[in-house]
Amino acid sequence: MASSSSSPMPANGDGDYSVLTIASLEETVNGTKWLLDPSAGKESCCIFRVPQCIVEINQKTYGPHIVSIGPYHHGQHHLEMMQQHKRRFLRDLLAQTPPSTGHPGLGDYRQVVASMEQDIRECYSDQSTLNKFCRDELVDMMVLDGLFIIELICKISELSNTRIKDDPVFHFASVFTDIMRDLLRLENQIPFFVLQKLFDTSRASRRDSNSSLAQLVLKYFGRTVEIPHEAVEGKHLLDLLRLSFIDQSMRHKQNSGNTSSSEGQFIQSAKQLHLAGIKFKARHVQGAMSFLDLRFSNGVLEIPQITLDDLRTDLFRNFVAFEERYSHSPRHITTYAVFMSCLVRTPMDATFLRDHNIIENYLATDKEVANFFRNMGKDVAFDIDECYLLKLFNDINEYQRNVWHVQWAGFKFKYFDTPWSFLSASAAVILLLFTAIQTFFAVWAYKHPPLSS
Repeated sequence: MASSSSSPMPANGDGDYSVLTIASLEETVNGTKWLLDPSAGKESCCIFRVPQCIVEINQKTYGPHIVSIGPYHHGQHHLEMMQQHKRRFLRDLLAQTPPSTGHPGLGDYRQVVASMEQDIRECYSDQSTLNKFCRDELVDMMVLDGLFIIELICKISELSNTRIKDDPVFHFASVFTDIMRDLLRLENQIPFFVLQKLFDTSRASRRDSNSSLAQLVLKYFGRTVEIPHEAVEGKHLLDLLRLSFIDQSMRHKQNSGNTSSSEGQFIQSAKQLHLAGIKFKARHVQGAMSFLDLRFSNGVLEIPQITLDDLRTDLFRNFVAFEERYSHSPRHITTYAVFMSCLVRTPMDATFLRDHNIIENYLATDKEVANFFRNMGKDVAFDIDECYLLKLFNDINEYQRNVWHVQWAGFKFKYFDTPWSFLSASAAVILLLFTAIQTFFAVWAYKHPPLSS
């Protein structure tokens, strides 16, 4: 007797199969571990994972190289050395203010952070990572990382009672620079309100100072990056520094005035604008609000001088990555990045702006500068009609469309662009004048012959 093969379908038909499918789907939906938390669009959520498509463009830009801050890269093996130094900083801090003297101890710091646990969790978009840490683990991480940052900044500001002369963190310039860069990576942040609470609680451990935490932080980063403005508070260290480049009057300013019904359009490259008669002028940052303070008037485009090196390029990329994810703040850095990516499309454009003292290049070549700006504007969601430079875009395009400006620029470049072309043009004009004078006197002599005696 032949055995019948078992069927994967229930004997009573599609009904039971549908029930099983719905139950399985419901279990999958309810058990989803969110890679991007549904609450990530809230204003409180401000620390993000950088999308893989952006990470692939610059592999080493967004994650820490030497020190982890916060949960995203916590426990990675290559960061263990600085994890030990963080514990040493905490030990030194606690030794300065023993609880027996009435000063806060480790338990007090933990209690302060524990009261904010839910608020801390809501700051991170990747809840699957946060859920790996129980309450105590998260609190311990925030206390250790937060007090490390505060003690680091206070030591540099000479507010700490511990000496830094022989401290390896400060003794080796490369280590100090790497720490500074890591503190400004988007995936390596903790909420600023955690730092503020720990800073306030730890006042007894340092010398008296009228400086706020924000002022000390900006002073710390101001050792390597020009800080044009004060910022009172940001969502985290990266945001605090970002806001220092945006003048108070600009912080709630997006569209700076689209006076026409036409949509904004991107501009051409620096070399093409130059050929159309637009002049480029460097503005020193001291005379501008920041590098964001671009101006155009009477055919002259004024751009504040910008320095490009490894630290600043990393900083720009993280600014843009934050603005891309966080929709509750103006996207001025992104707008600037898009503007510069329009201007610098080839190494020749980078060379042109460097020759005009607009770009101070400490990268290897002008090709790297062009690649940097091109990648900065790549895969960026950008609405030109909502940006603070809309009027600037429109004014430049309107000037370039004026046929007289273009023709006059073409005439100047043809005849006055170099000393030799100027000399040849001048010689031609002089020769033309002599020919005209000679012709005039010849005609005059013909029409007014001398009277014969």
